[in-house]
Amino acid sequence: MGDVVQLVSSIQLQEKPADKLQHKENNNNNNSNKTDETFTVEDAVEFIGFGRFHILLFLIMGSTNIIEAMEIMLLAVVSPEIRCEWRLQDWQVALVSTMVFLGFMVCGILGGYLADRYGRWKVVFAGFLWSAYFSLLTSFAPSYGWFIFLRGMVGCGVAGVSQGFVLKTELIPAKYRAIMLPLATVFWMTGSMMIILLGMLVVPSFGWRWMIRISVTPSIILLFLFKFIPESARYNVSAGNVQAALETLQKIAKMNRASLPPGRLVEPSVKERGSWRILLSPAFRRTSLLLWFSWFVASFAYYGSVLSSSELLEKNLLCVTDPDPEHLVKHKHPEGLCFCIPFKTNDYHTLLISCLGEVALVPINICLLNILGRRLSMTMLQLVAAMLFMLLNICTSMFGFTVLLFLLRSLVSMNFNVVYIYTAEVYPTVARSLGMGFCTSFSRIGGMIAPFIAQVLMSQSVVLALSPFAVACVICALGNFLLPIETRGRALLSS
Repeated sequence: MGDVVQLVSSIQLQEKPADKLQHKENNNNNNSNKTDETFTVEDAVEFIGFGRFHILLFLIMGSTNIIEAMEIMLLAVVSPEIRCEWRLQDWQVALVSTMVFLGFMVCGILGGYLADRYGRWKVVFAGFLWSAYFSLLTSFAPSYGWFIFLRGMVGCGVAGVSQGFVLKTELIPAKYRAIMLPLATVFWMTGSMMIILLGMLVVPSFGWRWMIRISVTPSIILLFLFKFIPESARYNVSAGNVQAALETLQKIAKMNRASLPPGRLVEPSVKERGSWRILLSPAFRRTSLLLWFSWFVASFAYYGSVLSSSELLEKNLLCVTDPDPEHLVKHKHPEGLCFCIPFKTNDYHTLLISCLGEVALVPINICLLNILGRRLSMTMLQLVAAMLFMLLNICTSMFGFTVLLFLLRSLVSMNFNVVYIYTAEVYPTVARSLGMGFCTSFSRIGGMIAPFIAQVLMSQSVVLALSPFAVACVICALGNFLLPIETRGRALLSS
């Protein structure tokens, strides 16, 4: 009996080390499972959520719209002044706007390519520096030729600044994009109103040159604030720099008082980055072609509304039922062309009110994006904008014209917002900046044509000048039904 007890005890002693070994192996397997957990940038952005970093991002990157808006709206405010100083014909005034958009078009594609190859941050920062430098030089232009050349250089810099929209989009969680991106319209409105106020306060006393010099100030301030914005983590992983992407995500998580998902960041690098072939691949060919036209029309309609309003006010071409003495002064006189008809205070007030229209309907814009989606929103906004363009032809009071202009600016601005958002969401990370660059370049073709209709044809016939904008909006609205992809609530593609 004693021998049996000893035998059983020895068997138990031999089994215990084996049990310990099995337990250790199980622990190792569990640990290896934890280390095998992975996450992507998209997972991390969604896991971290919205917080203080995104508020900082919204304020700084949203302010890039201030710069772009000031440079564009400056064209409408300065036109009467340079027409007077250099005795310009209508086509020469229109050529100023065209040169800005030409610079934007040429550098839009180049900026998109460089942003996909070398990073969004570098291109946006360089765009700030470039546009501020040449905008300052514009104020010293000794002649009309120098003025249009330097404004073209400014347009090239603004093309780089516009890549900030891509950087911003790639760092915002999906469910907040439809809210935060339209709200950036507040900054665009701020820039437009700032240049109008500068025109009203500075131009009568000090001239248009000092107005431009003062308008460079926001660009200089933003150059120093831009250091708080990191490079896009999505770009870093597409370039194979996973460690830099991880550091960016850790910085965002720390600011938001959140943490990263468990595991390690894994996302394959992509060799073909910034290639136009991706945009015309079978997966994106129809989307790209339709988007290029949509961007053309969005810009054509937006700048058509801006320049048409300033032209109608400057030349007093409105059919109003309650004209004041200032309105009875016509641009054409029996003895020839009158070059010097500066904006009056009431004209500046009308432009300011129309600028407010760009943000007044932002809540409606957000609702449309979340309820109807991107494609139907673009269709509806363009159809209503077409109707408002034609309503500008009717005889009404000055108050009625201001209301029509307010609504028109609201709708074309809302449409531009939706087109921007859809483009940033539909393309993959490896071609997102290039896709945006191509689209903005096509939009500048619309911007180049708009001045010759709004500022040259307008003198001949208001109906003929406004009709092309309405027709283009209708055709584009119909084309939006053919867009194959709806991006509402969809994660951003990496490749």
